[in-house]
Amino acid sequence: MVLASVRSIGFSRALRSSQDEEDFEQELVDQFALAQIGSGVTDGFVRTERSVIFEFARFIGQPLWTASPSDADRFLTHLRHERQQARSTRESKTGTLARFFDFLIARYQGDIHALTGYVVTQPIDEFNRPSSSSFVATRIPPSDPEVEALFTQWRDALPDARKYLPAARDYLAASLWRRAGLRINETVMLDIKDWRPDLGEHGKLHVRFGKGSRGRGPKPRIVPAINSVDTLLEWWLTDVRHQFGDDYLNPNAPLFPSERRDRHTGGRARAGDDALRDGLADAVQRWLPSWQGRLSPHGLRHYCASSLYARGLDLKAVQELLGHEWLSTTTRYIHVHADHVDHAWAVANERVAARLTGE
Repeated sequence: MVLASVRSIGFSRALRSSQDEEDFEQELVDQFALAQIGSGVTDGFVRTERSVIFEFARFIGQPLWTASPSDADRFLTHLRHERQQARSTRESKTGTLARFFDFLIARYQGDIHALTGYVVTQPIDEFNRPSSSSFVATRIPPSDPEVEALFTQWRDALPDARKYLPAARDYLAASLWRRAGLRINETVMLDIKDWRPDLGEHGKLHVRFGKGSRGRGPKPRIVPAINSVDTLLEWWLTDVRHQFGDDYLNPNAPLFPSERRDRHTGGRARAGDDALRDGLADAVQRWLPSWQGRLSPHGLRHYCASSLYARGLDLKAVQELLGHEWLSTTTRYIHVHADHVDHAWAVANERVAARLTGE
């Protein structure tokens, strides 16, 4: 293990007043922000991290370097019961605090001890860090027959929809989540030019606003239009998109438009993620009511990963399709049937037997 060097923070004067302590605390937080900016994260990510740190400081009512695991226990309990914040929000804030205190310990432990007499401890540990297991469990998707029934009835009902255009748009968006594993924000940001039917056997989607890791900005990727995505996009651009307005000739126009016009361009505004999310929720309520309130766009992304893997797409290919940086993330998206391991074992044994017999 390589030990991090402890660098001087340049705050050499003694802390004689509460103002000195506040100034020193502010400098520590500023140094953390500078380190993050140096690593390439976005300004928005840095602002979010800073706000969490100051929220924690206000809650404990004492200098950050004095924080203990019991302070973190009380803070997380406060977020859960008094603030009633979602598990994902609490997980995010816990991660922020863990990173900040790791930073203090690695870089400025010596300075802090010299000026305050305190030895900084990490207040986030395995006992108070929120577990993500139940969060992941909520992502387990419906079965193949359930998803097929939902989309078949949704598609068949489109011609009779009260507002055909947004209904068709919402159906296509959900189909991309189901068939190509796109994230909802990636879907919203697609433009007409991002569909490239000239690339590859099936065409490809240029996802320019893929999710970057730890706020490092968009991470673009190319998504092959497999799993009937090419057919759906051809239907959309041939039969439907032009009915929203003549901006369909503009390659920079949104692939998923709103019914409203953009006051700056005169073309259609970009549909919001809330509209697409509501479209899926309405369809689930009508045609898959047992999943009402449980099937989300991200749940369909999990379904996409699971169904493609079950059909023989290898894990690395699923990782590339979904745009995951780490293969371990992709494995958490794979939810297989109970007999999947048994089936894989039987297939593996058949291959071994074939090699031994020379067939």
